[in-house]
Amino acid sequence: MIKLAKYLKPFAAGLVLCVLLLFAQAMCDLNLPNYMSDIVNIGIQQNGIEGASPEAVSESGMNLMTSLMEEADQEQVLNAYTLYQPGSNPELEQKYPLLQQEAVYVRNTLSEEELQWVNQKFGVATWTLLNLMDTFAGQQETQDNPTATDLSEGDAANLAALQPMIAALPEETIAQARGKAEAMPESTQVQSGAKLSEVFYEELGMDVGAIQRGYMVKTGAIMVLIALIGGVATVMVSFLASKISAGVARALRRDVFRKVESFSNQEFDKFSTASLITRTTNDITQIQTLLVMGIRMICYAPIMGIGGIMMALEKSVAMSWTIAVAVVVMIGLVMIIFSVAIPKFKKIQKLVDKLNLIARENLNGLMVIRAFGTQEFEKNRFDEVNRELTVTHRFVNRVMVVMMPMMMLIMNGINLLIVWVGAHQIEASAIQVGDMMAFMQYAMQIIMSFLMISMMFIMVPRAAVSGDRIQEVLTTEPEIRDPENPQQFEENKRGVVEFRNVSFRYHGADEDALENISFVAKPGQTTAFIGSTGSGKSTLINLIPRFYDATKGQVLVSGRDVREVPQQKLHEEIGYVPQKGILLSGTIASNLRYGKKDASEQEIEQAAEIAQAMEFINEKPERFESEISQGGTNVSGGQKQRLSIARALAKHPHILIFDDSFSALDFKTDAALRKALFQHTGDSTILIVAQRVSTIMKADQIVVLDEGKVMGIGTHRELLKNCPTYYEIASSQLSKEELE
Repeated sequence: MIKLAKYLKPFAAGLVLCVLLLFAQAMCDLNLPNYMSDIVNIGIQQNGIEGASPEAVSESGMNLMTSLMEEADQEQVLNAYTLYQPGSNPELEQKYPLLQQEAVYVRNTLSEEELQWVNQKFGVATWTLLNLMDTFAGQQETQDNPTATDLSEGDAANLAALQPMIAALPEETIAQARGKAEAMPESTQVQSGAKLSEVFYEELGMDVGAIQRGYMVKTGAIMVLIALIGGVATVMVSFLASKISAGVARALRRDVFRKVESFSNQEFDKFSTASLITRTTNDITQIQTLLVMGIRMICYAPIMGIGGIMMALEKSVAMSWTIAVAVVVMIGLVMIIFSVAIPKFKKIQKLVDKLNLIARENLNGLMVIRAFGTQEFEKNRFDEVNRELTVTHRFVNRVMVVMMPMMMLIMNGINLLIVWVGAHQIEASAIQVGDMMAFMQYAMQIIMSFLMISMMFIMVPRAAVSGDRIQEVLTTEPEIRDPENPQQFEENKRGVVEFRNVSFRYHGADEDALENISFVAKPGQTTAFIGSTGSGKSTLINLIPRFYDATKGQVLVSGRDVREVPQQKLHEEIGYVPQKGILLSGTIASNLRYGKKDASEQEIEQAAEIAQAMEFINEKPERFESEISQGGTNVSGGQKQRLSIARALAKHPHILIFDDSFSALDFKTDAALRKALFQHTGDSTILIVAQRVSTIMKADQIVVLDEGKVMGIGTHRELLKNCPTYYEIASSQLSKEELE
């Protein structure tokens, strides 16, 4: 699987861009709960007032607040504000109407650190005031002794009345109240300070409702913008991931197909056709699916998980154990599911191979199945594998289905746990409501990140199995390869085929299929091969185009050992007609031009004429442009053979090989074709494998094979006299008069 990573190199820039976009999306998603928390804490609970220090406060209000601070802090706080007298600044008078009658302190432009320090001092002063008011509440209430209830109603006059009472208190009492205030959480200090600032703003004549609306609109707009940025990043990542995965799948299919094209028959014996089809389609689709999902999840989930943990800890360290519980439970669940499901993935791919094999055999052998009436047997055979595949799939799916409800149970349980713990934290003034809500969202993001990672752990093993199967094809080196130092054919021996003491044994066989074969086939002559079934005729022919390589000896074409020349050059010398006529989808003309793309109309017509195919071609309305269906199923066996012969002839090769290519022809057509063949291919070396003696009677030399050995070489008449094996074959097919 890792070895296939090289296919991602052309898309390195796209992958880097995906990571950057995913990081941007994660940052957007991680910041949204923060803004939601601000809307609850500041927008709703604090009426849009962000800090504990008011942006403006009346002179009496400032005197009250500074009287609650330490002497060392009072001067610094006053330096953070400027005192404006009535009539000094018309613009500020419109903003703060109280300035028209009284002096007002307006906060200067401060750095973030300075503002945080001032907010902290005002927050402590606010809680110092609240603690002192609790002290006053314990005393006998009089008209001149306001209570905390009076303060909550926002009466600035009550605050002003408190100042002389506070001034009369001993410094020790104020210091004690201040000490308790400093022990309060900062968030609680800020929230209480903001409430007191609201009282000061009302005293100034400001519209507090407008402040709240402005804050809500501003924060909401930021959230919409962040969501849009995250959405754009998501769309772009999806586009890039689809492009990358499709590109990798295309490259894999291309390389697998090219590798299969280079396979010799030896490799095809190792990999079944059904397995190669599955590897080229289903297995590569598994890799593509992993990439399109993985590019997003593998990068996004860790960022969200780690970022969510950091954000959640920032909101509340005390509640972090709830997330730890969720993660531990989730990891345990995923490990149990994986241990059960992963072994089934490899079995599924093998069953898909087997199912494809049976389906392919049934489609190719449908006529034979019907002829022998074995439809029920084949149905049962297919149904058996299909049921096994279904049961395995069903088992895996049932295991996977358990994950989602369990995850939902964990998520809902964690939500309840966070609410329960968070309620106690809010009661103790440790956190605010908005922080608890944000913590819940971060907990969900963390759980979803682990869910995404677990999904990848489900997909990766199955894709890894597919990757190994693809890699097995790509790393298989064909036994038949082009030479490192290729040689050229000898012009003076063009078309000569020579076997020198050739022996051949199939891989894993106990004995040779061919043994010590020697003969020479020359241009302008016809060399025929005949023998009983299994005598090695087709095996011998297959050694010439290097479908197999000889185990011993040499096969020479045009004066060179076939292993010393490039396969492409070798195949250009040869026109090959296999036992089974194979046509490709297209037209008659495209099939005849398959070996020579630039063949003219006259050349393909002449080839069809020699092959005795013009009769049925002329009967078709579109003649050479008539459609040929896949596998040539819309033409008869004889027509298919004649078109296959015409295809080889149109190439004008130096060597023509006919591997029992006249078996589907009637005697009349066979005779006419052979006569035309000998008339028009006088310069070519013709090699014919035949079962019928009548087909090869006029050959210049006949090679008789039996059990892989040469029993005789000569003309028809010579072999009748000198080769008992040939005489036996001929006498079984011809009458006594025909033999003579």
